[in-house]
Amino acid sequence: MDSNSKQQEILSQIPHRPPMLLVDAILEQTENEIRCQKTFRADEFFVQGHFPDFPLVPGVILCECALQSGAILLASKTPKTNAVPVATRLDAVKFKQMVRPGDTIEIHVFLTDVVSTAYFLSGKVSVAGKLAARLDFACTVTPPR
Repeated sequence: MDSNSKQQEILSQIPHRPPMLLVDAILEQTENEIRCQKTFRADEFFVQGHFPDFPLVPGVILCECALQSGAILLASKTPKTNAVPVATRLDAVKFKQMVRPGDTIEIHVFLTDVVSTAYFLSGKVSVAGKLAARLDFACTVTPPR
């Protein structure tokens, strides 16, 4: 599948759009887990001032990569009614490795539980085979207002 087809597959499943679309490709997906990929460019808006002469991808962006990967995973479990995945909780967030422009991350997200309309997930972000971030999170899928 070419990169344009991969992008269209992602765009068909989540409402995020550039410049806040933070998943480049779905590498693998099963019923309860997904592996995605994102390569960070030097011109990404969030590294422009973070930091001059030593650009780093902010930790909150790594979390958002996991949240968006989780939203793609949940797209097959929720009604197709233009619903929007909304984060409701982040727990146990840990940052272990710096991510810089030019790096490609792999995002691995697992669905751990479902309670009514709340989905509980766990995510890991790796760079060059090393854990860069991990987090537990919850979200709900809600109609847009």
